[in-house]
Amino acid sequence: MSQGTDPTDDDRTGVWLVGARGNVATMSIVGARAIARGLTDTTGMVTEREPVSSLDLPPVEGLVFGGHDIEPESLVAQAERQCDRNGVPDAETLEAVRDDLAAIDERIEVGTAVNCGAAVSEESEQLDEALSIRDVVDQIRDDYETFRDTHDLERLVVVNVASTEPELADSERYDTRDALERAIDEDDSDLPASVCYAYAAIVDGHPFVNFTPSTGNALGGVRELAAENGVPHMGRDAKTGETLVKSALAPMFAGRNLHVMSWEGHNILGNKDGLVLEDEANAAGKLASKGDVLDSILPDIGHNRVRIDYTPSLADWKTAWDYIHFEGFLETEMKMQFTWEGSDSALAAPLVLDLVRLVAHADKHDDGGLQPQLASFFKAPIGVDEHDLSRQLDRLSDYAEQYR
Repeated sequence: MSQGTDPTDDDRTGVWLVGARGNVATMSIVGARAIARGLTDTTGMVTEREPVSSLDLPPVEGLVFGGHDIEPESLVAQAERQCDRNGVPDAETLEAVRDDLAAIDERIEVGTAVNCGAAVSEESEQLDEALSIRDVVDQIRDDYETFRDTHDLERLVVVNVASTEPELADSERYDTRDALERAIDEDDSDLPASVCYAYAAIVDGHPFVNFTPSTGNALGGVRELAAENGVPHMGRDAKTGETLVKSALAPMFAGRNLHVMSWEGHNILGNKDGLVLEDEANAAGKLASKGDVLDSILPDIGHNRVRIDYTPSLADWKTAWDYIHFEGFLETEMKMQFTWEGSDSALAAPLVLDLVRLVAHADKHDDGGLQPQLASFFKAPIGVDEHDLSRQLDRLSDYAEQYR
């Protein structure tokens, strides 16, 4: 089980979830409260495995949750739907944490989905659309600060788990802090919600994690701001399923000098993330990050394609089928296939908790800026070119050993 039972005054950590009533956020909250009530163990959490578990981390039991969402449905209703459709969480666990979810739901405010695409923002409740980008950012900052003050938090970690946005065109024009802040002040109509949330967090010293493929903290101006302010941040696009397998398996082909001629990946899922990714603009960033992993590890790969399709009946369960066509000694053509099936949110939720704890640790120890030791959690880790999972995990272990 997680270390400790109650947070002390100097490690009381708040978690602000952008997309707080979504599948991943809901499962993260349910999981944290289930751990706190002794209903489940910490299987799936990297921070509960040595040497990472030896770090001075905030206890899962003490995390205080709040957030933003554009969906009016309650956290309890969302958890009930996941229980009914997916069986995760199970009915007994849901009943035990129901009151906790209802209390946390009171801390979820109306958010923004500016420039998130029609697939995300249709029929949703948002901050006043007449607000300028600067007003939106200021409102987010106020909500962060109110939450922190109300709950007497030592620190606040902001995690973006909202639906994927379309890619930001010509992002290079925001490569400096000055350029980004000028764009905010001039009400630049292209800036998306993920950038607003990342900027609002980092400008006030709140660690930030981008769990999604959206732009967020990948923007040069945001990274410069984080470096100047000494704020820990990392992203993007959490590595939970098929790509996790690829980042472990592809180095085998590279290490044995086997030529991969084709690697075809086909993903199907049925939750809202799957629905949003039906939109080509929203799917572009996700497809790029999934494909780039193989291109990095196997630069001579002949064909590398990934598909993501929405299959409503699957709900939160996702299936990935991969076909690998490779060439070995004496030009012998061979093939490998695998199928990955899992609960999308149950795979993602423990990583959200891990990342909160690890960036909180970095913040507590004045380790600001990008956190390359967290690369193993992401498909497109910002500032890290290494995609071999074992080497990424070694980097996290080396980081933990420094504090033993």
